[in-house]
Amino acid sequence: MTEPLIRVAGLGLSIHDMPILQDVSLDIAPGRVTALVGESGSGKSMTALALIGLLPEGSQTTGTATLDRRDLLTLPERAWLDLRGNDIGMIFQEPMTALNPVQTIGAQVSETLRLRGTGRAEAERIARDRLDRVGLAHVPLDRYPHQLSGGQRQRVCIAMVIARRPRLLIADEPTTALDVTTQAGILALLRDLVEEQGMALLLITHDLGVVARTADHVAVMQTGRIVEQGATEALFRTHAHPYTRDLLAASRPAPRQPRAHATAPVLETRAVTRRYGATTAVDAVSFTLHRGESLGLVGESGCGKSTLTRALLGLEPVQGGEIALMGAPGGTAMTNAQRARLSVVFQDPYGSFDPRWTVARIVTEPFHLTGRPQDARARAAKALEQVGLSASDLAKYPHEFSGGQRQRIAIARALITEPEVLVLDEAVSALDVRVRAQVLRLLDDLQARLGLAYLFISHDLTVVRAICDRVLVMQNGRFVEDGSIAQVWSAPQSDYTAELIAAAPTIPDSWLTS
Repeated sequence: MTEPLIRVAGLGLSIHDMPILQDVSLDIAPGRVTALVGESGSGKSMTALALIGLLPEGSQTTGTATLDRRDLLTLPERAWLDLRGNDIGMIFQEPMTALNPVQTIGAQVSETLRLRGTGRAEAERIARDRLDRVGLAHVPLDRYPHQLSGGQRQRVCIAMVIARRPRLLIADEPTTALDVTTQAGILALLRDLVEEQGMALLLITHDLGVVARTADHVAVMQTGRIVEQGATEALFRTHAHPYTRDLLAASRPAPRQPRAHATAPVLETRAVTRRYGATTAVDAVSFTLHRGESLGLVGESGCGKSTLTRALLGLEPVQGGEIALMGAPGGTAMTNAQRARLSVVFQDPYGSFDPRWTVARIVTEPFHLTGRPQDARARAAKALEQVGLSASDLAKYPHEFSGGQRQRIAIARALITEPEVLVLDEAVSALDVRVRAQVLRLLDDLQARLGLAYLFISHDLTVVRAICDRVLVMQNGRFVEDGSIAQVWSAPQSDYTAELIAAAPTIPDSWLTS
């Protein structure tokens, strides 16, 4: 067995006397990927912050976390200034917030070296080398973050961290917001760095498919404790803790069974085209969504999904083709009455709520389209009850709810005008796997009871397979595949679709059936 690089023993953490971590013990070995998994609030990120000396004020720790016979938990800040970057580096979930928008990527990567005394020319040479290493050989050093895709920005963050070849790399949900092919590329890059440079990687994630594809060792956290850990395949095969069993079950939702739906179209596009200057973002696409049908829209970042969605919602004009909602002109030509029949649920419910508003005001907000009825509060209470909440929640504020509950409130808001169509834009991608499973069951139940049609936009093919009847695959502004879930997964007609399915991280069936 390889000697651990970092040995965590009995780690406890409290913040202002509130217990956060309890008796956390974990070995992180060089040349291996150690995964830390669990739901939001389980203590994963706090464990990582303890290992890089970035705990918030008021933190008190017990136990030890040793590196080279030094206890990281007792180091002064001056010692941490030498350790961070040299020995321990960290990649965060959202690269755009980790990068300086007014500095070029070359300046940001070389800055990590120049702060340690490396000369300008040598720092730029190393920056070029590290950017080449992470697959950005074709990207000039004078590009700014906003000129790159999400996957490219994450690669810049990785280049910044590996510039000084740290011995431990902590990656906190590094691929959550990325499409499946970009995610697969980032995970393969991290795995290669571990094997080639012998560094240790602590991968923090709630996606057990990512763990199955990437990690050598996995530790499962629940409410501040590690409840189970072991070699990845062995733990998946022979897990003993009920929480691990629940996470595994929620990570593999069953494919949706074929469901009959009405033939009446509720939303149609005919040769819709949207251009930005010389760039064609949506290129003459046509589809029909039927009453009671669930239609998935998938594709990589930049394929045109978001542009098409904005056009459907009437937020952007189109240069060609037409959009029809319930047989009448849609898009920017929609009337307010039509807009009330087409609702949207966004990815981040907290970001789409005004934190100063009560739930009652949030849920009844769409009535500005139809006029506020006399029984608005009663309708809001009914909408909350439809999504598994109660009328007593109307007086509360968004911060008083969990992420899953906030998404239920967002769905209630979308239902308040009794729409025909719900557009679900990455509506479960920010949720933990168990909460995601609950929301998917809720959506399935609502559709069965209310006859809703769903346009479900996602980069997570596992989710699309679980909630949709049919799927559209988009590439470079065009649809390259349109078929039933069973047909597309068993015999994709497009090589691009086959690549997307192969890139999606999944737990091998053999690991769970032996």
